[in-house]
Amino acid sequence: MVKRAHFGILVLAYRLLVPLSAEAQHTKESYVVYMGSPSASSGAGDVEAARAAHLEMLSSVVVASGELEPRLSTPSLTHSYHHAFEGFVAELTEEEAAALSDHERVVSVFRDRALQLHTTRSWDFLDTQSGLRTDRLGRRASGDVIIGVIDTGVWPESQSFNDAGMGDVPARWRGLCMEGPDFKKSKCNKKLIGARYYGIQAGSAAPTSSNASLGAVTAAMTGSPRDTVGHGTHCASTAAGAVVADAEYYGLARGAAKGGAPASRVATYKVCSMGGCSSSALLKAIDDAVSDGVDVISISIGMSSAFASDFLSDPIALGAFHAHQRGVLVVCSGGNDGPNPYTVVNSAPWILTVAASSIDRTFQSSIVLGNGNVVKGVAINFSNQSLSGDRFPLVFGAQAAGRYTPASEASNCYPGSLDVQKVAGKMVVCVGTNSMVSRRVKKLVAEGSGASGLVLIDDTEKDVPLDAGSFAFSQVGADLGAQILDYINSTKNPTAVILPTEDVKLFKPAPMVASFSARGPGGLTESILKPDLMAPGVSILAAAMPSTDKADVPDGKKPSAFAIKSGTSMACPHVAGAAAFVKSAHPGWSPSMIRSALMTTGIYT
Repeated sequence: MVKRAHFGILVLAYRLLVPLSAEAQHTKESYVVYMGSPSASSGAGDVEAARAAHLEMLSSVVVASGELEPRLSTPSLTHSYHHAFEGFVAELTEEEAAALSDHERVVSVFRDRALQLHTTRSWDFLDTQSGLRTDRLGRRASGDVIIGVIDTGVWPESQSFNDAGMGDVPARWRGLCMEGPDFKKSKCNKKLIGARYYGIQAGSAAPTSSNASLGAVTAAMTGSPRDTVGHGTHCASTAAGAVVADAEYYGLARGAAKGGAPASRVATYKVCSMGGCSSSALLKAIDDAVSDGVDVISISIGMSSAFASDFLSDPIALGAFHAHQRGVLVVCSGGNDGPNPYTVVNSAPWILTVAASSIDRTFQSSIVLGNGNVVKGVAINFSNQSLSGDRFPLVFGAQAAGRYTPASEASNCYPGSLDVQKVAGKMVVCVGTNSMVSRRVKKLVAEGSGASGLVLIDDTEKDVPLDAGSFAFSQVGADLGAQILDYINSTKNPTAVILPTEDVKLFKPAPMVASFSARGPGGLTESILKPDLMAPGVSILAAAMPSTDKADVPDGKKPSAFAIKSGTSMACPHVAGAAAFVKSAHPGWSPSMIRSALMTTGIYT
């Protein structure tokens, strides 16, 4: 293995010129030690031998009094990588990490960081646009393709993972169905053939205060492959969910829900919790997935574009590189930091990077003004307001400002800016001229002030309907918003109602790049166009864990078995499913061939 010679020189110069503080010398954090492709002498393939070799390397490096003195100690080893690539994760001080980076077998050492989750009709739309599912391909396709979904786990009871009519699990499958207090092996079947989870390993040190955020992530992941967030279940069912008739989200988006490759198998790898995702656990999941026998890996996870690193310290880029060497296609979300340029992540050349688009469906929430005019807004709401019911007084936020509150803050629905007595029982109109307050916060401010509904005038994210639950909410752009404000100023007693949402099909233009979808070029790959593909990622209906939060469930309804979500996270499994479908028809194709086929048969918009 060729090592970057200057790397050790830079580390040594840094240690000489910038002495570490006493606290930094003794504070331990989780580090990933990456050693490249496994060698014949490294014990690769033998779990115990590889782990023993890594422990021996750790034991030989101890920092004492600012000098390196090899001596035996009790190291803290969290993960050991030994299938697709070699390396390990350990609790180290900065000096110990620097010392390991000088080792002849080590390529790079980097902190174990917390990564982010990037969060039906979409497949019908794709079939119409791309012609992917031709009869010829369909006849050649088999059910032997395995998709590995690295995410928040799975809700196995969902009908999307029903294995009715499926054949035996492929004999080449070597994976596990791990158990937990709420997850038994019997939850796996011929569709959901594997489920792993990753947490703090036995014998590893507890997270230190300097690494508290990552510690919260890993601590929350211990115990079970079960999804407690909903993100992983949604992604897995989008990629390869079984056909579920009459799927819907409280009456919206009704139809047959299915994955891109309904005949394919799914294996889930839980590396994330509500707090984020452990980069070391993600690396371990990729290593395991390759060894288990998956054909395609779907990863809707990444770091913020503001903190992008080089490929030698990017866990997704490293894992994907070795998976690609082993013939496994890795599909990743491009991130949600758009629409500015240079925001795309997961942009390594060997990764299939996915942007998000709209589909030909929108969710319309109409605002009926007291003068009879109907303004068509966008949102998902299940309010009980109607044309035949009461009309509510309509007030602009600036006119309902609390005492000593600037009108600009009240017009933007800042927390604490509205006078409850001026707002209670009324329909409030707010604007989005300050991006510091999100749509959801504005909705909570209005709802908490006793308003009967909220009309938001804001062009930002208007292409992505906000789910407001039972609260009456609708979003319009600046032009329609001006009509509403003109109406308020034209009459002494303006009124309005916001009708419950209805879905509108065959909406044009579509597809369009989602406003949130990260844009290229990649910071390290400016000469390579990224993202590679665009796929549906706005208002996607797929399986979900039933919500236990009353605020998420409309009045009088039971928790839905499906959810509508948006993000490049939703676009990624669409491409993973399409790739699995192509792989099933062409089992001998390499990841590059599948990628080329998808890119050269797509529709340019």
